[in-house]
Amino acid sequence: MENLQAIKQRFGIIGNDVQLNRALEKAVRVAPTDISVLVTGESGVGKESIPKIIHSLSHRKHAKYIAVNCGAIPEGTIDSELFGHEKGSFTGATQDRKGYFEVADGGTIFLDEVGELPLTTQVRLLRVLENGEFIKVGSSKTQKTDVRIVAATNVNMQSAIQKEKFREDLYYRLSTVEIHLPALRERNDDIHLLFRKFASDFAQKYRMPSIRLNENAINLLLNYRFPGNIRQLKNLAEQISVIEEERNITASKLQQYLPNNNGNLPAVIGGKKENDFSTERDIMYKILFDMRNDINDLKKLTLDLMKSGNIEEVQEEHNQLIEKIYREKESQENNIEVLNIPQNTSEKKDYDFIETIEEDESLSLQDKEIEMIKKSLEKNSNKRKLAAKELGISERTLYRKIKQYDL
Repeated sequence: MENLQAIKQRFGIIGNDVQLNRALEKAVRVAPTDISVLVTGESGVGKESIPKIIHSLSHRKHAKYIAVNCGAIPEGTIDSELFGHEKGSFTGATQDRKGYFEVADGGTIFLDEVGELPLTTQVRLLRVLENGEFIKVGSSKTQKTDVRIVAATNVNMQSAIQKEKFREDLYYRLSTVEIHLPALRERNDDIHLLFRKFASDFAQKYRMPSIRLNENAINLLLNYRFPGNIRQLKNLAEQISVIEEERNITASKLQQYLPNNNGNLPAVIGGKKENDFSTERDIMYKILFDMRNDINDLKKLTLDLMKSGNIEEVQEEHNQLIEKIYREKESQENNIEVLNIPQNTSEKKDYDFIETIEEDESLSLQDKEIEMIKKSLEKNSNKRKLAAKELGISERTLYRKIKQYDL
């Protein structure tokens, strides 16, 4: 059995946190068995590494390993994707198709975001776990499969069970062994270590000197909450590496890249946030509420001005409102940072690899989606399978969007 350090090097895992080490130890211990494993933890903590470790250290390592993002497959087609279908079983089923459980027979299936599975699919999955049997969509013939299932979720499963969104019997079959990965804010000693690794990787990728944090910047980094966990930290390191010309980063400079999560929103007491969508929704509600109040104030000011016609009288009566409006405007103007971009200079630096990027003014989600699909197809030489994997969607969904947008 490989030791933990060898496992970390093999799978690119960085950190020495006790909880992380415990999770890896459990993965190594259960790998030789065939029991089901449920990996839990917040979004962005690296849950996808655990099933890879389990598969590579099991007797199934020479068979197929298939990772399925359950949240990315539409509810109407997920049964077909997992279990296959017979020709003519539904509109568009022009031929028989094998599902992932048939293809991965003898291997391992990783069901990511398993908490997003529809209840009807959960019943089918439970049957596979209990006796290894499944039925294709549109068929009456029972088939057998020998598959090891490793699932992962960032959903509070007990809450989902109480809300009847997830079957309790399926939960207990999936979580024979539960492996929990800690959030990044719980791995305080690993944060700077991870940041330095990401900074070094991006320095090599973009051929420029690596960025470094001074002592105050390190303290700021360690005290930040990181709701996006490792994914957010990696994104932060890449942003700073690309944008900042100065390689020594101060706390004030780092602060500009850290989203401010200390707004005037109500605090959640005695509860645990399941994901970041609730926070984003609260922010949007607050912005809309403030905008409505501002519009009502301006309406009142305009109406009073139209009725009286006396500018000085209205100005005196609504002095506080007028001061508020112009104070905010002045504050916004003062907060604008002017970036002086150097033009052609005779002095060249060894990392002056600057590409001109034209900003796309379009805010259409459809335009952005088309742009991302085009870039991914171009990057992967028009290979739909690789492009779909990079985009985080199924190949079937990508094919549908290519036809939809006539790409």
